[in-house]
Amino acid sequence: MSSRGRPGEHLKAYLERSRTLAPLAGRLNRAVKGRRFPGSRAYWERRYASGGTSGAGSEGAEASFKADFLNDFVARERIASVVEFGCGDGRQLARSRYPCYVGLDVARGAIERCIARFSCDATKSFFLYDPECFVDRTGIFTADLALSLDVVFHLVEDRRFALHMHHLFNSGRRFVAIHSSDFDGPGLGPHVRHRDVSAWVAVNRGDFERTAVVESPHRLQDDGTPVLAKLLVFARRAVD
Repeated sequence: MSSRGRPGEHLKAYLERSRTLAPLAGRLNRAVKGRRFPGSRAYWERRYASGGTSGAGSEGAEASFKADFLNDFVARERIASVVEFGCGDGRQLARSRYPCYVGLDVARGAIERCIARFSCDATKSFFLYDPECFVDRTGIFTADLALSLDVVFHLVEDRRFALHMHHLFNSGRRFVAIHSSDFDGPGLGPHVRHRDVSAWVAVNRGDFERTAVVESPHRLQDDGTPVLAKLLVFARRAVD
């Protein structure tokens, strides 16, 4: 059997390598911060401008897993509206069945692709998102369900991560769903940093409680990389 056929060994090797290289990865990431790595927003702008995509997680079996769960969740909970922070190029969205959808992304290239891809879909709107210039006190971008899919572990800057999380949870009237790894640690590239999402929510968003953790049935993505993310669902607590 090829190494591709042993997903457990892939995952174990990745985690072992992550732990072993954590100090080195941290030093390397700091060293390149002001040089090769331009920051998370600029990274995605450049990636889309060069013809890149939203990544392996938005296609193939893993994308189908997320779509199946979220489509069932939207129907079961009678979700009338969805807002997504980090809509990407729309490949994941193309699998969705949402009654009303608003997508936001920091990358102009991603928004342009979504506008073109869904130009004939009257149920979807798209906006460029600048987390440093985003204050929604009147709830323009609120929805029954707020989504963040495969975004959190790309927010390597602490402030960007905190802004993303607060904007996301402020926008979820009833639920927030996040697809992400759920542990703290450096990634093996400067554009990846793992976050303990559940711990952050417990400390910073007492108005929400975690109601579900859904593990992917897959151990590898279509490109052979290990699946470390899971779907985390949070519900807004009832006000006494």
